Amino acid sequence: MNVALLGATGRTGHLALAELLSRGHRVTVLVRDPNKLPDPDPTVRVVVGSSTDPTALAELLDGADAVVSALGPTATDADLHSRTARLLVHAMPTAGVTRFIGISGAGIDLPGDRKGTKDRIISAIVRTLGGAVARDKPAEYQVYAKSDLDWTLVRPPRLLDTPATERIGHHPHTPGHWSIPRADLATFLADVLEDHLYPRQAPFVWAK
Repeated sequence: MNVALLGATGRTGHLALAELLSRGHRVTVLVRDPNKLPDPDPTVRVVVGSSTDPTALAELLDGADAVVSALGPTATDADLHSRTARLLVHAMPTAGVTRFIGISGAGIDLPGDRKGTKDRIISAIVRTLGGAVARDKPAEYQVYAKSDLDWTLVRPPRLLDTPATERIGHHPHTPGHWSIPRADLATFLADVLEDHLYPRQAPFVWAK
């Protein structure tokens, strides 16, 4: 599969890139600084630019079968995710691409969620203390939910820079444990892509 990847230089993104390549996918990445790509693979097509640049996005999407986004939060660009989403929902159909898989957050509350007391408290803290970055996540969700794209927004809990557990739990409405290694999240993103899991849903994922 030809995969267009956003956020490949980030802590989760570089793991997602490695996972996709290990499964035999052809990957095109959009990066601001190609020198930040870890262990550059000669098979990876690199597009230099920003996810909020329509011209760069069009080049990224050329020939793609699906988009995977591992864009991380940034205090200096608090609405990055919703701005990128608004551009993608127009650019992807133009390029003939419908499948999108991205990373949201477990602190977002959506219709049908079955959160326990602890989970509801944590979600409230995230919304209160997360500032503009936390508010951008529900805004991003609304953009995709109102679109015609075949989207999935994965909701992970606290991300850990620890080895993969290879024990991944997931559910459309009920969260599990409140942490997951980034390596497990990268594995799950690839699983969602290959197995077409959770179309037009925002599942929770965690390490068991």
